[in-house]
Amino acid sequence: MGQGSRLRSNYLLILACIGATFWALSTPDQQWVADNLVFSQDNLLAGRVWTLVTALFVHASPLHVFGNMLFLFVFGNTLEKMVGRKYYLIVFFIGGFTAFLLSMAFFPPNEGMLGASAAIFTLAACVMLMRPLKFSWLFMAPQGLVAIIYFIYNAIIVTNPGLIGGNYDPNVAYIAHVIGFTVGIPFGIAWSDRWKRNLVITLGLLAAYIAVLATASALFGVQTPFFGV
Repeated sequence: MGQGSRLRSNYLLILACIGATFWALSTPDQQWVADNLVFSQDNLLAGRVWTLVTALFVHASPLHVFGNMLFLFVFGNTLEKMVGRKYYLIVFFIGGFTAFLLSMAFFPPNEGMLGASAAIFTLAACVMLMRPLKFSWLFMAPQGLVAIIYFIYNAIIVTNPGLIGGNYDPNVAYIAHVIGFTVGIPFGIAWSDRWKRNLVITLGLLAAYIAVLATASALFGVQTPFFGV
């Protein structure tokens, strides 16, 4: 495993997501987009199996694709450097496909799913178990900490949306994110001999983060995601 001298496949995925999204948004017939590019149980049963792939690239809005591409840029580049193009693409697509398929149990047959976020959560889980201390200047935090925070955030919403308050968005497939992250765990374990140590490091970073939030909330009355009114 390792990286070559070619253009990273992660950059190609980012360009493909951006291009596919803006092409789909500019298509006059949005019903055609829903039937042929968005994944749903109805589309799958109708034989449109290719939507498993197209839905990974098409996003619901410019803001949706922009947010996802930031996370894909960070976690995707880190993972591809460590495992190489072939294994990186394998885990990306397996994570996305599995999350789409298993999420069908939680949504009506006609409910559409789209976006690369579930696949990105798969990448994040791998990075968390392989290189949690890799610092992201974009997020100004270790990538293991970013991964575990967003996993916990989504897991909380899935189990008890009321804890998040007004931040809950019913249009987001939070369960797909949780599934995607879970899919990445066995890959991270298989690719890292030190995954147990790296998990402990991640949990230590999380504990330190929560301690800082608790201190800020107690001393300054700062409202935070976990503390405050």
